[in-house]
Amino acid sequence: MAIRTVRDLDLSGKKVLVRVDFNVPISNGTVSDDTRIRAALPTIKYILEQPETKVILMSHLGRPKGSPDPRYSLAPVAKELEKLLHRTVIMASDCVGEEVEKLVADAETGSVILLENTRFHAEETTNDESFSRALAKLGDAYVNDAFGSAHRAHASTEGVARLLPGAAGFLIEKEVQFFGPLLDNPAKPFVAIIGGAKVSTKIDVLKTLMPKCTTLIIGGGMSYTFLKAQGHSIGNSLVEEDYIETARSLIQQAKELKVELLLPLDHMVADEFSETAAADEIASPDVPDGKIAMDIGTKTIAAMKSAIAGAKSLVWNGPMGVFEFDAFAAGTLETAKMVAECKGTTVVGGGDSVAAVNKFSLAGKIDHVSTGGGASLEFLEGKKLPGIAVLERNQE
Repeated sequence: MAIRTVRDLDLSGKKVLVRVDFNVPISNGTVSDDTRIRAALPTIKYILEQPETKVILMSHLGRPKGSPDPRYSLAPVAKELEKLLHRTVIMASDCVGEEVEKLVADAETGSVILLENTRFHAEETTNDESFSRALAKLGDAYVNDAFGSAHRAHASTEGVARLLPGAAGFLIEKEVQFFGPLLDNPAKPFVAIIGGAKVSTKIDVLKTLMPKCTTLIIGGGMSYTFLKAQGHSIGNSLVEEDYIETARSLIQQAKELKVELLLPLDHMVADEFSETAAADEIASPDVPDGKIAMDIGTKTIAAMKSAIAGAKSLVWNGPMGVFEFDAFAAGTLETAKMVAECKGTTVVGGGDSVAAVNKFSLAGKIDHVSTGGGASLEFLEGKKLPGIAVLERNQE
């Protein structure tokens, strides 16, 4: 997948409109997790290093109802960004309009301007052309570095890219560099670990990865639908009855493709879905009546180890159990450790699995931890992400 990057643009003397992902948690008026802001810094700093540039940043925050809402103002983000950049960040009162245009025009060379929340305008999410044009008036060039929003065809992610010379920032470039080969020509053995609650949200991922995999490991709540499809008892565990036939067909497909399919061999179970529930280990794929499976057991973890240790490429999307509850976090923790120790190229995508590697402080030992939950999932489904596809078209 070839995309134009920020290095390919002549930015000298330009006003550079940059879409970033500053959709960060804010508590009591301050940013409580600056991970996404830090992720944008290399692109921002690179642009500022070019002669006589101005950086105009735009982002959404939360889900305002298409009109200004002080709860979702980016003003706290501007303060945090100032600390990280060690320079003044000018906070605009809006993201479009004459006042903003004048603010940008009058700002000195080298200025960093943060526009107010793009979703304060309903036209952002409808990808309204006139709104895209109003945003495009603020810049001479466009850089998209918001991978977390690249799966949305919004004005600030897709519409503006049709109107200005456009390129990807370093963050999107890295996401494409790591995810692209997994879908195009992964180094073998290729291990995919897919977890999470529901089969229904991962069907397209499973269908896309199955023909490319050496080993497919399925865990989390979705695995109990597969186990029921195999004829195992699952007690009161999560199951999607409507997807049992789908699970059965995927099991058959794995056999036909000679893909090793690893489902839970044992479980950590509880009497109820509760943080305070006591954990019992069941040394069988079958879950007793009245019990809820909440995590994989030690036999499953052992079976995963050899496959993961020998992988030349690996992707992990979705936790193995209810890792938010300490009594049922072991499966996800051990998976994270195995991924971190794997000598092959390792990629972790999806909000919960990313949260898990961060919780266990293992992100630094993994080759790539994606910044986009929904975007990374759609990438793994083989879908074209609008915010990236438009940059491919810009190459033509």
